[in-house]
Amino acid sequence: MLKTPTELTRHTLSGPTMGTRWSAQFHAHEARDRAPIEAALAASVALVNQQMSTWKPDSDLMRLNRAPVGEWVAVPRELRTVLMRAVEIGRFSEGAFDIAMGDAVAAWGFGAQEHDTDAMRRALIQPRPQAHEALELDHATQRVRKCAPLTLDLSGIAKGFGVDQMVAVLARFGIEHALVGLDGELRAIGQRPEGKPWTVALEKPDYEARAPLSILELRDSALATSGDYRHWVDLGTQRLSHTMDPSRGGPVLGAAASVTVLAETCMDADAWATAFMVMGKERAKSLARNHGLSAIFVERDGATFRQTHIG
Repeated sequence: MLKTPTELTRHTLSGPTMGTRWSAQFHAHEARDRAPIEAALAASVALVNQQMSTWKPDSDLMRLNRAPVGEWVAVPRELRTVLMRAVEIGRFSEGAFDIAMGDAVAAWGFGAQEHDTDAMRRALIQPRPQAHEALELDHATQRVRKCAPLTLDLSGIAKGFGVDQMVAVLARFGIEHALVGLDGELRAIGQRPEGKPWTVALEKPDYEARAPLSILELRDSALATSGDYRHWVDLGTQRLSHTMDPSRGGPVLGAAASVTVLAETCMDADAWATAFMVMGKERAKSLARNHGLSAIFVERDGATFRQTHIG
């Protein structure tokens, strides 16, 4: 006798990547061979890491970073897709999301190197072109070139794209209902076997411990969070987030503790969460409406947290 949906076995797969872990859970018959699915999921995120990491000197992104200004560089399809969307969101957000912040990320110690005080000062005062202004993509020849000195960093969008790639893998295996995650970036397809949405926790922006703040329901949507509570640098009495403000060339000041964005794809949710963290909720309201996004701003209010929903 065939099993009913509620009798299906939950399969949970996970593995290491990008200094964190990927995960996927779905329901299928107990006898379903998970090995090829697991291998394909691991390969999909490994490909993203190899193409887009700033921690791998031989990645395609670092090859592009080393290329001289004006030189056309052939890049793989996946990297080109991410660069194109990053440039679009950079333009839509009026520069609040900018992948050309690699020099500032490195100077403040959030990349592969330790922070450099002199470089931090230079990053704060040095005018820089933005990616949506100075990165040119030729779709016909699958090439990219920098029209000005740019150091690209995709940490605000690549993991979200990795989640979308895992969803594409599951689709190739005929899996229509799943919850996929990579370091807190999540995407749900379909629903749970009993017909209910997938439930996920909105994390409390706590410096000391991981704990849920509230519970969200996801069905055919993606979620990503940008916050100040996982990666930071302490300078004197000031704690500064890893999120870079392109307008000042350094960590964003006066931002919310976290911003969570819900979007159709995790790549978009990832990038817009960074953009909204930079621009703040008042500027984010119209953009969320115009681009079909929902967002949750979490702000510290003494020892408690205040949530504001927009979109």
